[in-house]
Amino acid sequence: MPATFSAPALRLALLLPCLVLGACSSMPSFKSLASVSGEKVMGIVTPYRVEIVQGNVVTKEQIAAVKPGMTREQVRGVLGTPLLTDVFHADRWDYFFSIRRQGQPFEQRRVVAWFDGDTLKSVDAPDNLPSENEFVASIARKPANDKMPKLELTEAERKALPLPKPEAPAPVADETPLRRYPPLESNS
Repeated sequence: MPATFSAPALRLALLLPCLVLGACSSMPSFKSLASVSGEKVMGIVTPYRVEIVQGNVVTKEQIAAVKPGMTREQVRGVLGTPLLTDVFHADRWDYFFSIRRQGQPFEQRRVVAWFDGDTLKSVDAPDNLPSENEFVASIARKPANDKMPKLELTEAERKALPLPKPEAPAPVADETPLRRYPPLESNS
């Protein structure tokens, strides 16, 4: 026999989930609490943001190595595989790069290689491309005290080290077994 509900109980059963879901929409969103620049949430905690690196890094040295008249394979050898190739625009390769880091402004760069058949016609690149050294320096984590750790000891420091203790000779194994076991198979 099916259970029957009274009209007020049925209304309450339908109204309660609507109220709960409606309360969720009135909660402030995380983005409104902390902006992308790394502000503290409610003035208490700075949320951790994962570094996101996408695309192809194209440097000044790579752009200088790419010359009109190169084949697609030669361009791919210098710049790498393009992030975007379009079937409808087969004469264009897009190299896109973006990096989002905690406490740093969002960076993005786009390089477009234009082809005429299999031959490179031109390259559109922004003026602010970094050199390889500049790019590595921009992504390298700097130590807190900006001092490089000492990697080698001087000869005087090596001589000041204590000598290692000689190892004790290993004990000679006794020829007699510690336990005697019965034979696994009977001889009869």
